[in-house]
Amino acid sequence: MYNIRIPIGAAMTFTSMTSREFNQAASEATRAANNGPVFITDRGRPAHVLMSIELYRRITASQRKIADLLAMPGIADSDFETPRSPDLAKINLFHSNTIRHM
Repeated sequence: MYNIRIPIGAAMTFTSMTSREFNQAASEATRAANNGPVFITDRGRPAHVLMSIELYRRITASQRKIADLLAMPGIADSDFETPRSPDLAKINLFHSNTIRHM
């Protein structure tokens, strides 16, 4: 298990462990998750992240989903624009196998 301390505002420890280590020491991983995210690797690649519910809520609290915005009363009065990109491809509705670039 590896602990890395990266000073970002409040002190937080990033821990990395293999899936085998996690299976053998799950309680140690949950204790480490109280100090920051625990990255669990499988064959050397990140596969899962274990974190406290407080950290999860803090991360997801700032993310608003478009469905939530559309469900809000008074949203019809708000300006909502989506950016257009000339690089996006359009599908020709008459020929589903062809893609036409703008």
